[in-house]
Amino acid sequence: MDSKSITFFPEQASSIAGTVDNLYLFLVLISAFFSLLIAGLIIYFAVKYRRRSDADMPVPAHGGLLLEITWSVIPLGISMVIFAWGASIFFTESRPPADSMEIWVTGKQWMWKVQHMEGQREINELHIPVGRNIKLTLTSEDVIHDFYVPEFRTKADVVPGRYTTEWFRPTKTGKYHIFCAEYCGTKHSGMVGAVYVMQPADYAMWLTNGGAQGSMSQRGEALFQQLGCVTCHQADGHGRCPTLVGLFGKPVEIQHGQVVNADASYIRESILYPQAKIVAGYEPIMPTFQGQVTEEGVQQLVEYVKSIGPKDTTGAGAPTPSPLTTGSQPGTAQQRATNPTAITVPGKR
Repeated sequence: MDSKSITFFPEQASSIAGTVDNLYLFLVLISAFFSLLIAGLIIYFAVKYRRRSDADMPVPAHGGLLLEITWSVIPLGISMVIFAWGASIFFTESRPPADSMEIWVTGKQWMWKVQHMEGQREINELHIPVGRNIKLTLTSEDVIHDFYVPEFRTKADVVPGRYTTEWFRPTKTGKYHIFCAEYCGTKHSGMVGAVYVMQPADYAMWLTNGGAQGSMSQRGEALFQQLGCVTCHQADGHGRCPTLVGLFGKPVEIQHGQVVNADASYIRESILYPQAKIVAGYEPIMPTFQGQVTEEGVQQLVEYVKSIGPKDTTGAGAPTPSPLTTGSQPGTAQQRATNPTAITVPGKR
C-alpha cells in the first residue's frame, strides 16, 4: 500500500479484524444516520412550526402512543443488535482455540518480555508463524499494562498478580506494532514493540537459530530441583506434600471441603502464597518463594507442572493412573474411608 495514502483503519492482519471493523462501521453509520436525522428534524420543525405572529399560540398535544412506542422499540432493537454482535465477538476473542500455540508475555515498566515454549526469549519483539492460532498468557511485574496490536484488533489488560489471555490468528506476514494501551507511568509512550509474522519455515529457522538453552518446561524442572521442591513433592506420592504428577487442569480438594481447579493461576498462587489454599489432608508447611522466583521463573514452573501429567502407555488414549491413586498420602486415610474420590484428587504443596 502507498505510504502516502490515507487509511481510516489499520491494516487487517488477523482472522477477526474484519469482524471487528464491520461492527465498528455499523456503529459509525448508525450514529451518523441518527445524528443527521435528528439535526434535520430539528431544523425542519423549527421552520415549519415557527411562531409567525404574537397571536399565534401552539395547540397543546396530549400523548402520542404510536409515536412513543416507535421511538422506544426502534432504539431497543438497534441496541439489542449491537449487544448480540458485540457479545459474539467478545466470546470469540475470549476463548482461545484448543490448538493454539502458547506464548507467555510479561509486562514491566517499560518493556514486554516474551517466552516461547521452545525456550526462545525476546524483549519488545514477538515472532510468530502466519496462519497459526496464537494464545498469549499475560501478566505484569508492577502496574497494569495493556497489550495492544491494532492490526490484529485485539488487546487485553495485563494485571499484576493475575493471568489474562489474548489470542489471534495472523493472516498476513509482516511487521506490526505493539502498544501499551494503559497509562503505566512516565515512559508509557515508549512501551512499544513489534510483532513479526513469518512464514512457518522461516519461523522454524528463527527458533532453531535462537540459541535457547532448553524449553520452558526444562528450565522449570531445573528450577524445581534447585529450589528443593522435589524433596517434598515426590512423584510416587510418598512425600510430605502432594505429588504434582497429573495435577494440571484437575480439580483439587482443599480444606473446608472446597474444590478448585489446578490452572496456571492456582499454581502461581501456590508458589507465592502457599497458605492461601491448603490441600485437604496436608499440613501448611510449604514456605513462600516470593522474592526467590521471578515472574518468568513462575511461568517456567507452571510449564513444568503441565509437562508431568500422566502419560498414555496403553495406546488407547487413556492416561495411566496418577501416583496419587496407588501411593499412600500422609493424613488422608480417613478421607479414603469417607470420601473415595479424595484419593484421585491431586494437590499442591
